[in-house]
Amino acid sequence: MDQQLQVDQQQLVSAWQERLPSFMDDGDSYSVQPDEANRKSLLIHFNAAGRQSYSLDFRCTYVDSREVAVDLLDVEKAGLHTDERTDAVQQLAQRYTRQIHECAQDLKGLTNP
Repeated sequence: MDQQLQVDQQQLVSAWQERLPSFMDDGDSYSVQPDEANRKSLLIHFNAAGRQSYSLDFRCTYVDSREVAVDLLDVEKAGLHTDERTDAVQQLAQRYTRQIHECAQDLKGLTNP
């Protein structure tokens, strides 16, 4: 049975802002915003800690009430667009993708009551 997401987007954004830090590494910062183009999506921006000054933008879309699809949208280094195929970026992208999935799992009580 297909479980459509029934949660208000703003409520979802608030829940993510509250829960995401518990899955993140010390020093990393983030922001969560609603995706104006899709009410089932959130835009999540990560700033990686450390001297590399990487920032990564993801779209997290609820496929249904239990599952999210995560897409890497953009990578910047010190404010400039950078190649997302480098090892350093790939490792960051994998880590943040895992953190997004872990947070989505943690919020299942809200999205899949």
